[in-house]
Amino acid sequence: MKTIRTEDAVGHVLCHDLTQIIPGEYKDARFRKGHIVTEEDIPVLLSMGKENLFVWEKTPGMLHENEAAERLADLCGTEHFVRSAVKEGKVELTADCDGLLKVDTARLKAVNGAGEVMIASRHGNTPVKKGDKILGTRVIPLVIAEEKLKKAEQAAGDQPLFRLMPYRLRRAAIAVTGNEVEKGLIEDKFSPVVQNKLAEYGMETVGVRRVGDDPARLTEAILDFIEQGAELVVCTGGMSVDPDDKTPLGIKNTGADIVSYGAPVLPGAMFLLSYYGENRVPVCGLPGCVMYAKRTIFDLVLPRLAACDPVTADDLAALGEGGLCLNCPVCTYPNCGFGK
Repeated sequence: MKTIRTEDAVGHVLCHDLTQIIPGEYKDARFRKGHIVTEEDIPVLLSMGKENLFVWEKTPGMLHENEAAERLADLCGTEHFVRSAVKEGKVELTADCDGLLKVDTARLKAVNGAGEVMIASRHGNTPVKKGDKILGTRVIPLVIAEEKLKKAEQAAGDQPLFRLMPYRLRRAAIAVTGNEVEKGLIEDKFSPVVQNKLAEYGMETVGVRRVGDDPARLTEAILDFIEQGAELVVCTGGMSVDPDDKTPLGIKNTGADIVSYGAPVLPGAMFLLSYYGENRVPVCGLPGCVMYAKRTIFDLVLPRLAACDPVTADDLAALGEGGLCLNCPVCTYPNCGFGK
């Protein structure tokens, strides 16, 4: 840090906030720490009584916070992200489309563990909307040793720390189980709920078929839907261990690869996920809770399916921590701990 005449300060970086007071009108920091002085600033600074300024004296091997924040942002990714201008040592990225946010958790932790740098983001595997803020980067001090920043860059590696996967699936179908629904004894309130959830991710429901409790008819319906171009098939109900709950059998008999029957999530423990054929068409069995609970296992998995992000048995097992929905009076999902 050094002292310099205000008239000679153009291009130099302020080392502290400078407050401007206009009685009855304004009292706040007129120039923030880290501000780069411009020609237009000089008259204002002089009117504030600042004839001399404390500015950063650049030395080899040291970086200003703005430059360092830009380099941290370079580690985060560019595709489907909009990058802000650097301001007060911070850069933010926002989403330029709806999609699924992916975070390389291990490498992000390594970067943040390098010291004097930080990248704060949303949780990975969560849905985001166009315009949502995704992350912010900055360094802790006003200036940082370049070697420290290089350590963070080395920890990040040569791949982006973040990805935004746009939703790709567009055609879905629903197979509705239950003899009581097929016979009209009760109203089908399940498929409208599912259709609304599919629509959240840009999917059109191209078919709804009532198959009763016959697993053979369910198998036939699933295969017919896929042959007709469905990219996702959802089977509603019949997922418990009661003798007449045959949905898992109907899905299994298609020849689909069963990823998991059951997930450590409440609501939604009896969820089934499978993939059919070479095109890996997702076929899901939804327990009854999806019909009446605000958020369930289906809400955690659906955005990944919509973005064609493969879901494994290990992925489902990892949902146990955070997999208990607290049924908050006002639901703020995905801005909550459910599924994190």
